[in-house]
Amino acid sequence: MNAGMRRCRDAALALMLAPLLALALPALSAAQSPAASEAEAQPAAPQPSPAARAEPDTATLGPAAPAGPPDAKAAATPPRTAAWLALVLPLRSPTYGRAADAVKEGFAAAAATAAVKFEVIAHGDGDVRAALDTAKESGARVVVGPLVRDDVRAIAGFGRDAPWIIALNQLDDGNPLPVRVYTLALAIDGEARQLARRARADGAQSVVVIGGETALQKRFADAFVAEWILAGGGAPVTLRFDRAPEMLAVLRREFNRAAPDAVLLAVDAQDAALAKPYLGTVTAYASSQVNDRQAPGELLELDNVVFVDLPWLADPGAATFSRIARREYPSAAYDRLYALGVDAFRVAQAFTDGTPPEKLEFDGATGHVTLDRSRQFVREAMLLQFRAGQIVPAGSR
Repeated sequence: MNAGMRRCRDAALALMLAPLLALALPALSAAQSPAASEAEAQPAAPQPSPAARAEPDTATLGPAAPAGPPDAKAAATPPRTAAWLALVLPLRSPTYGRAADAVKEGFAAAAATAAVKFEVIAHGDGDVRAALDTAKESGARVVVGPLVRDDVRAIAGFGRDAPWIIALNQLDDGNPLPVRVYTLALAIDGEARQLARRARADGAQSVVVIGGETALQKRFADAFVAEWILAGGGAPVTLRFDRAPEMLAVLRREFNRAAPDAVLLAVDAQDAALAKPYLGTVTAYASSQVNDRQAPGELLELDNVVFVDLPWLADPGAATFSRIARREYPSAAYDRLYALGVDAFRVAQAFTDGTPPEKLEFDGATGHVTLDRSRQFVREAMLLQFRAGQIVPAGSR
């Protein structure tokens, strides 16, 4: 495979997972696994963190002390045994291996507090069907995964004899999933809908949407507009964001001409901070992408912006997950993936007896989780606000 073909392949793979990791990986490129050329020379799975040295495709993770991570040495030595629960993740993918490892660590930490054993089945890019076949053959009644959107598409042919599957991504093409597949995803669409409802509840009648050019930002903006109109709002004015000083001046002029009650910032943290001073005192709403561990001084530019984020980050002292071990990651992106793993285990527990739950609702690490009629575990994140360089609950004084 030549270098050009490898670059095309990596670009295509990145688009597959972007919608899922909107909450989780705004800075994925800064913390990815080795490039494709390196991966071909070293085909082994990405090296896990010191907290999880077990070989991902053979280890059966057992109980660990609630106060800390699973014991790596103990996890690496037991022989492979049958387990009712299997975690199927692209741990061998050069593109998504590190993201998958964060999900795995969160899942393992939650399982350790419940003393539940499970099997980890690693796969590479395009190998998810074989991994799911392995899980089925091993006797797993419940599978958590796949993680990548195209891998979710690949399981469409699984029949009624398949294990119950809790996919960690969702489809956006309207095609139904098999009847034994449920979904729990970090999709940015849910954030957009939640913010649209909040803006309407705050009394906004008109809104300006300021959007960037990435597919993720467009998806976020489109989901907001759809929910805004469904909630009774009028057609919004849409303005394109551009960093050039002369274009920021145009943005201010067009924004003042529209004179909206609210504004949606469908851009990342850096661009939101750049745009906000041009928008006056109108209430601004944004996705969790604006919360990227900035220093308090940097947050001043985002003063009064309302956004949503995961309780795992917004309320780390919550009693709900106080016994679950935490990890130190270089980016909040991986903290969000870790939280997804925590909640994925909580969902999997509801399938313990081999049948899906009729109802399920809980306050989790990724938000308030509810099972809906379409077999999706819908999340509602925490509403927050930047105030004087700090993050506070939205609406607090």
